[in-house]
Amino acid sequence: MRLTFAHPWFALLLLALLVAWFLRGRRGKPPAFVYSSVQLVGGVAGIGESNASRALSLLRWLTLVLCVLGLARPQWVESETAVKASGIDIVIALDLSGSMESEDFELKGHRVNRLEIAKDVLRQFIDKRPGDRIGLVAFAGKAYVAAPLTLDHDFLAMNLKRLELHSIEEGTAIGSGLSAAINRIREIKSKSKIVILMTDGQNNAGKVQPLTAAEAAQALGIKVYTIGVGTRGTAPFPRVDPFGRKYYMPMEVDIDEKTLQEIAGKTGGEYFRADSTDTLRKIYSRIDTLEKTEMEVKRFVHVKELFPWLVAPALGVLLLELALAHTVWRRLP
Repeated sequence: MRLTFAHPWFALLLLALLVAWFLRGRRGKPPAFVYSSVQLVGGVAGIGESNASRALSLLRWLTLVLCVLGLARPQWVESETAVKASGIDIVIALDLSGSMESEDFELKGHRVNRLEIAKDVLRQFIDKRPGDRIGLVAFAGKAYVAAPLTLDHDFLAMNLKRLELHSIEEGTAIGSGLSAAINRIREIKSKSKIVILMTDGQNNAGKVQPLTAAEAAQALGIKVYTIGVGTRGTAPFPRVDPFGRKYYMPMEVDIDEKTLQEIAGKTGGEYFRADSTDTLRKIYSRIDTLEKTEMEVKRFVHVKELFPWLVAPALGVLLLELALAHTVWRRLP
């Protein structure tokens, strides 16, 4: 944590105020009364500046100092962190099709569906890469951008959290999801461009074929890591009976591993099969190892503006001075 100023050059005005304070009264003040003879005011000629006048003057100078400091915009900067960054941009394409509701994974001893475990592992992966710009694409029957490429990983985590099943037209448009991810990253100038594609099914929707999208990624120099999510054989799919009780029906796991392998092979990435929670975590650890960052930079996470704490008191001091000058310490014009 540290104190800094957004516009430090305004602090130079303090020097101007200091010079003005030293020069104050050097030229003298204009006379309040004009007399035909100085003998008429001989009795008060030696009277100096009153305490009230000095207090009012002090209040005016204090107001000016507070205003100058407010113009410099002091800021309290918290959470300065050293992070690794080398220009690696990553877009994660996450399947939200209905089959992701299958509960063939465990998290903290409880059975969870594929989407929940994917979100949990993704959050940990994002936390490990604070210096990389990461974006998020969600797809089912169609694809849409859930979060643009960003270094604001709190914003990214918020958008990841709000992803829900059955929020998009049903289907599994793998080609559309991959194409949307490529479009988010294609124009970006960076050292390395990565797409991580997670799905648990076969392409059965969308206008773009997965291998066509893979060829586009290859031409643009974008590496694609593909992950097939789900146990082998059958998976427990949750249902609710007429009495509101939850039960499971076995559903065949139908991942198009051949296509996912070809996508990864064409683009220089790798294909992984995640059939357990531990395996999925190891996959992301593996990708994290393959795509490491190199350069250290500093990033400031939270900035609190302090200028209101200077401007508000300055206004209060000015109002106090005016009130005193026109009431109890009122002076002759």
